[in-house]
Amino acid sequence: MAPLRTTIVSVVAFMITASLMNRASAGDVELAGFVQAHAVARMSNVDCPAGTECAVPFNEQRLQLKAEGGNEAGSLSFLGKIDLIHDSVLDERVGEVRELYADYNSDNFRLRSGRQIITWGLGDLLFINDIFPKDWVAFYSGQPLQYLKRGSDALNLDLYLGTTTLEIVLSRFRGDRLPDSRQFVMGSPFSPLLPYHIDEPTGAELALRLSGNLASWDAAVYASHGYYRAPALTATATEVYGFYPRLNTLGATLSGAFANGVLNLELGYYDSVNDRGGDIPAIENSQARFLVGYSRQLGQETQLGVQAYAEWLQDYHAYERSLPAGFALRDEVRTVATIRFTQRYFYQTLTFNLFAFVGLSEGDSYVVPSVRYAFNDNLWAELGANLFGGSRHGMLGAMGDNGNVYLTVRYAF
Repeated sequence: MAPLRTTIVSVVAFMITASLMNRASAGDVELAGFVQAHAVARMSNVDCPAGTECAVPFNEQRLQLKAEGGNEAGSLSFLGKIDLIHDSVLDERVGEVRELYADYNSDNFRLRSGRQIITWGLGDLLFINDIFPKDWVAFYSGQPLQYLKRGSDALNLDLYLGTTTLEIVLSRFRGDRLPDSRQFVMGSPFSPLLPYHIDEPTGAELALRLSGNLASWDAAVYASHGYYRAPALTATATEVYGFYPRLNTLGATLSGAFANGVLNLELGYYDSVNDRGGDIPAIENSQARFLVGYSRQLGQETQLGVQAYAEWLQDYHAYERSLPAGFALRDEVRTVATIRFTQRYFYQTLTFNLFAFVGLSEGDSYVVPSVRYAFNDNLWAELGANLFGGSRHGMLGAMGDNGNVYLTVRYAF
């Protein structure tokens, strides 16, 4: 209950601050939110291990409160989103500050301070230069896509340099939220009896993006100095120990009109600082990543998008030599293709969406079909599924025992 009490205090303090700011600056403060119910049923007929919720791994009720506003001049603004969550399956009540930041805007720059969701890069559910934290539990359980991204506690400075913009992000480390054995059937090389001890970084992270126009194309270059979002794990006789290895990245994107649609090009290099020789099994090797994407409207209510993605593992021979016995060997080049098809009906009140990952090199797949109906401007419901198939040694197929159907109902106010 402590996190819930902390969040309630934050909500009250935030509402008071918003009210005072409104009176002081004569600006507008808008209050909104939603209530949401989300339930998931496992499709796979598996014998779940002890301690893993099996038939219905998720049954959640959520209240989000949102406030935003600013002064009349537009130089100061703020936004806050705070979620209160009841997890009926785990019998937990938690609070989460989704976003809580203030902006200062001028003609030459914008400064944003606080918890904020930052999205870089061009990939559709494939990430190269978007190195900010994500919530894979929300993703694999069918939560609305807004919950895939986690907020970063950061200072974010946008400098307007003529026709280009330099974005500088200085943030505190925050890792990805990863599936665990409480609600997912997970294969692990470690004994389930061993406790986990994970050390989190205390140093700051720095990320840079320079964006502008190159002829008729939108172009950007990226650099970052931080950490991997998932820990490197090793087992001792008494525990599983983990830490977050250092990571430097460089990358670029290019996007523009092509063949009646939009063509996206993205590349990046992941410099694994703690394992540049590639011979430490627990730490990811350096990688080069590439993406080509194309999307277009096929009609007024129909959209199609396709992507081709590749990861090239560096120092592959060192990786092969150091791989412990019993671990599946990864491909030197992992390739994935995706397709997104969206069709809307009845004045866009009914939306059918299909997103599919196909692991070309690993022989696996992950398909996410969904149907959403908007009853009115405030109420919608979505029925969907997360379907995993193919080789259990692939990154997607390894989730094969976690196929599910989900239902989400949201009422906004």
